[in-house]
Amino acid sequence: MAAELKKVPIPSRGVDYRGGKVVLAPMVRSGELPTRLLSLKYGADLVWGPEVVDRAIIGATRRVVEKSKIVEWVHNANAENQSHPGERIIFRTSEKEAGKMVFQVGTADPELAVKAAQLVAADVNEIGVNAGCPKPFSTKGGMGAALLQTPDKLCSILRALVENVGSKHDISISVKIRILDTAAQTEALVRQLCATGITGLTVHCRTTPMRPRERAIRGQLRMVADVCHEAGVACLMNGDVANKDQGIQLAAEFGADGAMIATAAEKNPSCFRTQAEGGLLPWKEVVEDYLRICMEVDNRFANTKFLLTQMVVGKDPAYQKMHSAKSYQALCEAFGFDHLVEQAKEVDKIAICQPQPQQKKKQKQKEFKEAQINKKRANENPSGRAAGGDMSRNSQREPLSARGASTSKQTETAPVALAS
Repeated sequence: MAAELKKVPIPSRGVDYRGGKVVLAPMVRSGELPTRLLSLKYGADLVWGPEVVDRAIIGATRRVVEKSKIVEWVHNANAENQSHPGERIIFRTSEKEAGKMVFQVGTADPELAVKAAQLVAADVNEIGVNAGCPKPFSTKGGMGAALLQTPDKLCSILRALVENVGSKHDISISVKIRILDTAAQTEALVRQLCATGITGLTVHCRTTPMRPRERAIRGQLRMVADVCHEAGVACLMNGDVANKDQGIQLAAEFGADGAMIATAAEKNPSCFRTQAEGGLLPWKEVVEDYLRICMEVDNRFANTKFLLTQMVVGKDPAYQKMHSAKSYQALCEAFGFDHLVEQAKEVDKIAICQPQPQQKKKQKQKEFKEAQINKKRANENPSGRAAGGDMSRNSQREPLSARGASTSKQTETAPVALAS
């Protein structure tokens, strides 16, 4: 009889990847609350939030929106704890995600990781460390895939989270990595990580330099899953998983416990429906569900519109109308969702379509830069100044008479006698 597979105990409030689970990947911008709720509706077993950098959430105020039962972490919250234009929302979660929510933290420091995780630990089920993102905004600070080159630091972060957050809040701690150049390097790393006390590990089957358009490499996957299982740690696979059925099949083929979907879920979250449940839905039906959820949770308009550009077929006539829309009402009208227009009008009234502080800041920076360029060009061009290119110093010009110039009447000449 085969020996029973070792399993690390899952904390009472934690999440377990085992059993062929297929989950939503962490995605910046695309993994906000509406996408997660829609993915759960269509059949995702677990959902990851977008990466939140530790320093970004430290110091934020926790706020509960009673109407929707949404918990938010906000900077610049007012004393009444109510929404206002100057605030900056860092992260949101809903009671509908209870038992299935993983908060992913971007970090390169054990102390900061713990401080950030402690803020959200009571409202999520797992803290996942991002050690796989190859984007410069993550790696330049030693975070994301950069941690693969500093395994001792990564392990110290995981141990700190296990000891100071996981054990104290009864939630699980996990890590998401990429494969390294050789199987031996990947194996050594995974063994180190599994010894930190984590309950789950997700492996993206691409190396750090690889991009989504390049096919995933699954040659190391079975080895990674075997090493995880030796330590009793659950293992998810990620990379080129198109739908739930395929995720279950690939996990079984390579010995993983489950699979994670990213790009396919960004385009159409109904990829979490199995064929037995009807499979992928038409994009317009998905967009209707998505818009309804966005309005129910007061999602930031700019984020709603961004994800719609990923979901809507570019050649469809509604795409251009959607692209020019500046309100939820305009979006509903663009897609012909007349039954949602009244709800959209009410949502638009609370001014969530107004530019956020970060957008205003960028606009001011752009305007200042353009003014500096124009000023420089005017100073470098004397003819431009003469033509009015540098009017800032002489906004009120002296009258002609004060400058010794002749008026039109003074310059009239006497009739010239014609030669006879």
